[in-house]
Amino acid sequence: MKTTMYDNLLLLPLFQGLSKNDLTTIIERVKFHFLQYKEGETFVRQGETCRQLCFLLNGQITVQTKDTEHAYSLSEVIDAPYIIEPQSLFGMQTNYTATYSARTPIHILTIDKSFIFSVLNNYEIFRLNFMNILSNRNQLAYQRLWNTHIGSLNEKFINFILLRSQRLEGEKTLQITMEDLANLINETRINLSRLLNDLQSRELVQLKRKAIYIPQFEKLTEYLTESL
Repeated sequence: MKTTMYDNLLLLPLFQGLSKNDLTTIIERVKFHFLQYKEGETFVRQGETCRQLCFLLNGQITVQTKDTEHAYSLSEVIDAPYIIEPQSLFGMQTNYTATYSARTPIHILTIDKSFIFSVLNNYEIFRLNFMNILSNRNQLAYQRLWNTHIGSLNEKFINFILLRSQRLEGEKTLQITMEDLANLINETRINLSRLLNDLQSRELVQLKRKAIYIPQFEKLTEYLTESL
């Protein structure tokens, strides 16, 4: 059991760099929860309080973030391994910003917040790993915010999705009307429609009823960036 636990922890960036002795001590002192979810099951809901670190060990999840004020949502598919919203564990707002569901059968490992203070915080490498993850996410968010509504239609469309994404690649679905998206990026509906139909002809997006499906966001980003 310890060997399996040890191998699982080594998959996670928070524990990389710790010695085998340190990991063995952590396994003995920290209470880990291993959970399984079937395809389609939701295990975290947007708005719920974040009370634990949650790691996706294997499989795929669907992440959906809803903007109720502007009536749209963005869904994306994320592969394991992945740590779910470590930035929501501390601070003024400790609520999850998205809903997480199993796209395939998955295994989740969770650690209660109390063990972060009582055990894990005693290890310098863990503290550094945790701060690096939080800093990287904060820096990436700042870079995305800087040019949100600046530039060409291509740039504004890319940045709109980037700003709301957790990953820079993969499958994404934007549930929104053409008119609402045009208003949010300060463009005309005609220009936006022309762009999206061109992208669909190149098989970079699929236009559905009140939705834009992007099979590989990295390919879309590459094409739009080269077209500037």
